[in-house]
Amino acid sequence: MPYCSNCGNPVTEEQDVCLACGKKLTNSEKKSVSNVSDTGGFGWGLLGFCIPIVGLILFIVWKEDQPNNAKATGKGALISVIFSVTMYLIMFMLGLGGPLR
Repeated sequence: MPYCSNCGNPVTEEQDVCLACGKKLTNSEKKSVSNVSDTGGFGWGLLGFCIPIVGLILFIVWKEDQPNNAKATGKGALISVIFSVTMYLIMFMLGLGGPLR
C-alpha cells in the first residue's frame, strides 16, 4: 500500500490528493510497494536509540519510501541524543563529568 510522503498516511492509487494533509500526490507516491513493511515498529525505534547515527541515516534514506519506519528510527535517534546530553549535564553538575583532580 502506498503512503503519503508528507504525513505517512496510507493513500490509494486513485487519489490525487492525500485526504489527511492535503498534499498533491505524484505518480511515484501512488505506486504500490507490496514487499515493504512500513509499520514503524518498536524495533526500529530501539535501533535508532541504541545506534543514533544509524537511526539518522535510515531516517534520511527512508523518509520518502517508508515514512513510518523513518519516523520511528528518527525518534529513537533524537531521544538517544537528548538522553545522552541530559545525562552528561547531570554528571557535570554533580562534579563527575569534569577533569580528574
